Amino acid sequence: MFEGVLTAMVTPFLENGELNEEGLRKNVEFQIRSGVDGLVPAGTTGECSTLSYEEHLRVVEVVVEAAGGRVPVVAGTGSNSTKEALMLTREAKERGADGALVVVPYYNRPTQEGLYQHFKRLAEEVDLPQILYNVPSRTGVNLAPETVARLARLKNVVGVKEASGNFDQISKILELTRGEDFVVTSGNDSHTLPMMALGAVGVVSVASNLVPAQMVRMVRAFREGRTEEARSLHYELSPLFEALFLETNPSPVKEAMEMVGLPAGSPRLPLVRVGEGTRKRLREVLSGLGLLKP
Repeated sequence: MFEGVLTAMVTPFLENGELNEEGLRKNVEFQIRSGVDGLVPAGTTGECSTLSYEEHLRVVEVVVEAAGGRVPVVAGTGSNSTKEALMLTREAKERGADGALVVVPYYNRPTQEGLYQHFKRLAEEVDLPQILYNVPSRTGVNLAPETVARLARLKNVVGVKEASGNFDQISKILELTRGEDFVVTSGNDSHTLPMMALGAVGVVSVASNLVPAQMVRMVRAFREGRTEEARSLHYELSPLFEALFLETNPSPVKEAMEMVGLPAGSPRLPLVRVGEGTRKRLREVLSGLGLLKP
């Protein structure tokens, strides 16, 4: 269910800062028409940290409705509070999500045992497939391979989105979870191809907000043994992967989406629109990919 390209969707806002539900539905349709394998609303790229609970769950609800069962919807439901993560995961299930993406608790820096108990509680109390999300640059704590392996043995823990960028760690996770009903997926667009070479099954992608068809082609080419084609697409898209992280995600991807006519709007404070240097580089990259009109 969670293999291939899953798009980490932006949450589009109107000029007054409210949710742009029509724009969100348009983005869902664009993604599905482009062949993505799944949608991930209300995660980091979806600005979950500045959504109210009501907005967060409404975003999930709109994406589920717009997808209409055509692709899986994996809702971001993580929190640094186990109680809040439980609430969000339960509510996402009630609204029809096919799975949950649950980030490592941030800011309070739990121990490995604390992390294990957090995810164990979610897995035991909500009967919904759950993907762990390890992103130490955001959370301040790393989910160790040995902890991932313990969690992989639990019902409902079906995979990990690995965004540590540590390939020794990624290799260790794949080694320790071999034989489990458990998948590893990339959390960084630029690491998708090398991670798949180690055994990962795809990516939860920021870039696919803009270039879903190209990301799908790259991942499928590699999985079907067309490694030269996959490598060529990786290098073609590499400037975009880099440009989308010149400033804090999702400010660059939202700027780029606005440039090509996709609903995005401005990010919510404390994030702001990108500076002129980043804006110039985004225009160059998008023009090079043929995404901007002359």
